[in-house]
Amino acid sequence: MLRLSVAVFAITVGVGVAAAQNHDIIKARQSAFKAMSDAAKPTIAMMKGERPYEQAAIDKALATMAEKAAVLRNMFPEDSKTGEKTEALPVIWENKEDFVGRFGKLAETAKAGQASITDEFVFMDEWPKVMGNCSGCHKKYRKDD
Repeated sequence: MLRLSVAVFAITVGVGVAAAQNHDIIKARQSAFKAMSDAAKPTIAMMKGERPYEQAAIDKALATMAEKAAVLRNMFPEDSKTGEKTEALPVIWENKEDFVGRFGKLAETAKAGQASITDEFVFMDEWPKVMGNCSGCHKKYRKDD
């Protein structure tokens, strides 16, 4: 009986630790996505003509996108498919190579934008390329809002 109790305890602790890891990584990636969204909001308003052109906001958004895309590619382990109200669809783990590759493309596009976006006219041409990476991934790999 003691052996059974120890085994049940070990399994319970193991499951609890795995669940904690799952929740931590989900929270971390949600935080990274929120940082990207928050950084992009001013630029979206600029694209709509609701806010004047501001290079500093664009620079911040591009730097945030490049930085977070680089770390997000590693934030979708097998044990993070559910929990914490994740909006990640199961297709992520079925098409992991494509999914992870999209973060690489976003990082590359953001870095290219950092080098090229220096005025409002270039911004209007280049920013949709950056945001296209986001929306393309959301359509395929994220639950609808």
